[in-house]
Amino acid sequence: MMTKKLLLLTVPALLLAKTVSFQEALNLTLENNKELKAKKLDIKKSQLDLNEAKGYNYGNLVFNENISRTNNAGHIFGMKLAAREASFKDFGFSENDPTNPNILSVQPKDLNFPEARTNFETKLTYKVPLYTGDKLKNAKKMAKLQVLAQKAKYNYDEKALGLEVLKAYNGAVASKEFIKATTKAKEATNSFVNFASELFKEGLVTSIDVKQAKVYDMGVDTKMLEAQNRYELALSYLKFLTSDSSITDVHGFEEILISSSALPTLQNQAHQNREDFKWMKYNTDTMKTKIDFDGADLYPMIGAHIEVGNNDNSFNSFEGNHDYYLGAIGLSYTLFDADISSIKKQKAKIAYKKTQHYFEYMKDGIALEVEKNMLTLQTKKKVLIQKKKAQNLSNEVLTQSEEMYKNHLINMSNLLMQQANQQKASAQTIMANYEQSLAAATLKISLGQTLKEK
Repeated sequence: MMTKKLLLLTVPALLLAKTVSFQEALNLTLENNKELKAKKLDIKKSQLDLNEAKGYNYGNLVFNENISRTNNAGHIFGMKLAAREASFKDFGFSENDPTNPNILSVQPKDLNFPEARTNFETKLTYKVPLYTGDKLKNAKKMAKLQVLAQKAKYNYDEKALGLEVLKAYNGAVASKEFIKATTKAKEATNSFVNFASELFKEGLVTSIDVKQAKVYDMGVDTKMLEAQNRYELALSYLKFLTSDSSITDVHGFEEILISSSALPTLQNQAHQNREDFKWMKYNTDTMKTKIDFDGADLYPMIGAHIEVGNNDNSFNSFEGNHDYYLGAIGLSYTLFDADISSIKKQKAKIAYKKTQHYFEYMKDGIALEVEKNMLTLQTKKKVLIQKKKAQNLSNEVLTQSEEMYKNHLINMSNLLMQQANQQKASAQTIMANYEQSLAAATLKISLGQTLKEK
């Protein structure tokens, strides 16, 4: 019965457990990460800006339906005239005697006090720019550049996020290695306590040896808790990045492979491949185009206006003789604006020059970044080799020290000191392995490469 209960508790836990590799974690992040999804919307927004800029070239077609009712004499006469319904009766001819010598002083009732009228004004208007000094052309060019800029920025952010995933993933792996090393140390210190207790019972050592071993053993317990906490924190960060709370464990260290080349070659690769560098170039080109965009105000603007409509006292959809048309071409040219248009163009030139300086500064910064990351990786590789040698040596020293203690050649303090050295050497090797993988990944990202396997 007890076995069945244990199975019922264990099976669901196993089903929910999820151990991931780095590539799996990276794919989950690229698919689910909420920050990436938000940044992807910037691409859609810039594409809509481009569509908007294109749309201005085609003008706009507007339908209007205005319904009004009034007893205002002037408005009513204008409505009748627009509907081509005006007659001499509206001037009062039906109510005056043509032979009356004072006819010019008569105030016609039909004109001054007409019956209230409801007017239906229906019209279709099309306005289109014919010439804008290339303002629309440059607006469209700027929008295209910004679409490319946003795509480049998204690609860069996607690759940079891969570095964060590696930090979390290899951080979790390193914490697991710390736990393993601490577990091994716990086994050793337990044996120290037991062996010292046996020797104390036989009167071969004093009680201080037992106490020293116990104190050190308690310290190992503390280190175990700290290592477990670091593992949980790294795993939590990985869950956050991947938006997958079902992850419970990770596989081994992700080794980042990168080909060794001369520094100038790597720097050229970075300038060719870095999406953030391309993003800056697109922004620089955008600012250059903005000079012509702002300069368009110095040229005349020409547009066309076409309108067809209908006025009637009922809605009849352009039936009868109540319709009209209007066609017009307009030109607008600013003769004087206190040099505001010229100033705007000069400001655009300054903004372009400023962006150009930042672009060159970024180019130099990328070259420096690649050099720094390459030197860091070279150093981390050498450090890892030395730490592995030191760990192997510390393992040998600890083994020899255990034998010497058993033979009463050293005291417990010396043995515990060698145990501490061995733990420290193990921890340093784990960290050196983590730091080398991080240095390789950092260099790879700085070269514009991705950590994702193709």
